[in-house]
Amino acid sequence: MELGSILEFLENRSILVTGATGFLAKIFIEKILRVQPNVKKLYLLLRAADNKSAMSRFNNELIAKDLFRVVKEEHGGNLNSFLSEKVRVVPGDITYDNLGVKDSDLLEEMWKEVDVVVNLAATTNFDERYDYSLKLNTMGAMHVLNFAKKCDKLKVLLHVSTAYVSGEKDGLILETPHNMGETLNGISGLDINAEKKLVDETIKQMSADNYSEDIIKSAMKNLGIQRARKFGWPNTYVFTKAMGEMLLGQLKDNIPLVIVRPTIVTSTYKEPFPGWVEGIRTIDSLAVGYGKGRLPCFLGDPKTILDLVPADMVVNAMIASMVAHSNEANETIYHIGSSVSNPIELASLQDYGYRYFSKHPWINKEGKPVIVGKLKILSSMESFQKYMAIHYLLPLKGLQIVNTACCQYFQGFYSDMSRKIKFVMRLIELYRPYIFSKGYYDDMNTEKLRRAVKESGAESDVFYFDPKIIKWDEYFLNTHISGVVKYVFK
Repeated sequence: MELGSILEFLENRSILVTGATGFLAKIFIEKILRVQPNVKKLYLLLRAADNKSAMSRFNNELIAKDLFRVVKEEHGGNLNSFLSEKVRVVPGDITYDNLGVKDSDLLEEMWKEVDVVVNLAATTNFDERYDYSLKLNTMGAMHVLNFAKKCDKLKVLLHVSTAYVSGEKDGLILETPHNMGETLNGISGLDINAEKKLVDETIKQMSADNYSEDIIKSAMKNLGIQRARKFGWPNTYVFTKAMGEMLLGQLKDNIPLVIVRPTIVTSTYKEPFPGWVEGIRTIDSLAVGYGKGRLPCFLGDPKTILDLVPADMVVNAMIASMVAHSNEANETIYHIGSSVSNPIELASLQDYGYRYFSKHPWINKEGKPVIVGKLKILSSMESFQKYMAIHYLLPLKGLQIVNTACCQYFQGFYSDMSRKIKFVMRLIELYRPYIFSKGYYDDMNTEKLRRAVKESGAESDVFYFDPKIIKWDEYFLNTHISGVVKYVFK
């Protein structure tokens, strides 16, 4: 693989970014604006009704973020003129044809000007309602592809997926595509059109029977989990993302297609500064719960390999892959993770959390430090259920009886204890497939891309994405957890 200058490729290019307010999208946009201010135009698709509301979202959900402080410092008083020249905010929605863009002149402009399409729009909730997840993660991917096919100057379509479309597999998981109708458990009959029809008919019937919106929402969440598990996926998110990949592979024709599959994405390693993160992301829900004293135990094999990768490394790999496969009429898949080249065990995460919060305890609303103990990791579902029953469920039942007898005198204590238990049980339900995972993600394609970037010259310092450089203890103790505390803890 030969790779020319990435910065030269980005110069005078027009790039369409969907899902522009998402976590990775923000970092991608910031990176382009910072390292290549001579980019021609970034078209940023935001879900909004009109230009005014789209611009409001852009200012409040992107530019106002601390993430953009380096760009702001570099441009100073010229920031607004720079952004007005380089950024075009586009109200739209990938669940519709033409990405929901209503301005016909703008559509024609984008089809004429766009060189690269980057699809980052997705819902990442594990238990999202099925109708919404199917529209966005599956059918939305098809709408982005159809839009890309209309772009006269298209060099590449980059679709960001997730490594966990692989489902619950053991051993080495290869960088291979999902074929249309392919399931993970050998059950035949996965038909995306049939899934869409099932959703539409279910909602139509429930609406005709006058079910409330809350009941329909709950039914859609349950249906998503049910359909995912029927065909071998653990949750609605990865199931609908896998079906999105299937549609892209089947319908791409001669479009250059790159699918990037990150593993568990964490805070920035280095750029634009270390430790930036947004929202409670996967393992960070554990950090928040533990640091606030709401997570007394957790289920998992201490030897389980957690596949983690900092967000800026994912974005750098995305940009490098765009350049590497420009004008190549094929499909290329990249796993962006660390389980092969720099693995970290669940037990190490437990240790880092204890060391950090022992030294820097969270101060609660009463102004008191939360004292944490070592998180107890239970290595089997049986031991977890037994531990929860003895230490929490039985005492909670007893407290409920006492609380009732005492006219709700202990209601505050009972509610707090009940909330803690529900929090732990929800985390277990969502993350169970991953905390006992015996799989690790082959990244041979990604390694070839890393070598190509390195061989291309000095830009390897700008577009770094080699997880072997990470010292996990330093990263967690000095960068990641403090970033989570600063940007996520409320």
